[in-house]
Amino acid sequence: MMKPDKLSLIGMRILQLRKEKGLSLRELARRSNLSAGLISKIENYRTIPSLPVLLTIADSLEVDVAVLVKNMNGSHQLPYLLVREGTGQIEPRTDSKGLIYKYLLSQNLTNFNLRVNEVIINAYTHRKPISTDALELIHVLEGQVTYGLKGENVTLLKGDTLYFDGIVPHSVINETDLPARLFKVYLIRSTE
Repeated sequence: MMKPDKLSLIGMRILQLRKEKGLSLRELARRSNLSAGLISKIENYRTIPSLPVLLTIADSLEVDVAVLVKNMNGSHQLPYLLVREGTGQIEPRTDSKGLIYKYLLSQNLTNFNLRVNEVIINAYTHRKPISTDALELIHVLEGQVTYGLKGENVTLLKGDTLYFDGIVPHSVINETDLPARLFKVYLIRSTE
């Protein structure tokens, strides 16, 4: 099994600590003076927190920032990364009910984090519009899915590819009785 990337680990740790302390998303937002939307994006791997934001969240959770970033300096020994079928890791996402995200790989780039997922959209799923701090590329592997972008519904079939700026709120709809499977690439912008 692959180890989660740094972005996932930070999001997972913030979510875990928030729940352990019995804090709602809104309560952590109130304590940190950050928006609940930003915290949700961090917990759901949709943005990379800046150092000041990370410090603010750590203070609000009453933990040292080291707790949030512990053991994140692992290095990759080979000059390539191979992800075998069935070896990705399922990521919990609280803002995308009916969608299953399987982490495949990520790479930190200057001002961006490359992130690749396989996403399954269950039958009869409708996710409300959300936004990400990322450029998104989607390729449909199986099934049919509709993305709502700026008031327009774009229906994608097997083999179709869609590229857009995730800052635009976008919904995901699968109105069929079969799941859809996507290959999804994010270029997540660093936050200031």
